[in-house]
Amino acid sequence: MDRELTRSQRAALKEIWRRTSEPGGWARSGDVADALGVSPATATAMVKRLVEQGLASHAPYKGVALTDEGRKTALAVMRRHRIVERFLADFLGYGWAEADELAPKFEHDLPQEVEDRLFEALGRPATCPHGFPIPGLGTDNVPEMAQLYDLEPGEQAVVALSSSLSPAMVAFLGELGLVPGAEVAVIEKQPFGGPLVVQVAGAERTLGERAGRQVRVRMLATGLNN
Repeated sequence: MDRELTRSQRAALKEIWRRTSEPGGWARSGDVADALGVSPATATAMVKRLVEQGLASHAPYKGVALTDEGRKTALAVMRRHRIVERFLADFLGYGWAEADELAPKFEHDLPQEVEDRLFEALGRPATCPHGFPIPGLGTDNVPEMAQLYDLEPGEQAVVALSSSLSPAMVAFLGELGLVPGAEVAVIEKQPFGGPLVVQVAGAERTLGERAGRQVRVRMLATGLNN
């Protein structure tokens, strides 16, 4: 990674990239501030610095977007983050939520050579523990998959990943057993955005629409009634 970035700039780049998964997308500075746990003024200062470096652009009433160079840099940042997550999970036994929380604590100072060696030592993994693709292997964004909340009663699926931006939401989903690889079946779905009742790991769990839309799933061919 050639460009020198501060820890806060790396964090800001990751959040903006997560919220603008498609080129041309815009993220609200207030949402970035909330996600990073900083004041709006601090987030504005971060964005200003990224704009000065040619990594982002800012427009009134729209928010902040990444430039082509900004997306390239953000992908390099995300690649390192996901490789470190994989190392924490596979070699040190941390859970997927713990790995996401711990990775930023030391990834900033990781030499490029060490990142490359970690990737090779891990067997060149395709995804992080959450199931997100590691940039540089042909696909960089969240793959097209159904959201758990879109399933109907009787349908079954395998949890592929959490697309949540919130560590608290990721932890909540983990407590429900909605982790990558878990089989889930929809038992009941209330209309008009009501709660979803699912069966996972032999237990019935209830979650709202917001949480249900944070879980991406791969459909199974058979349902409960088959």
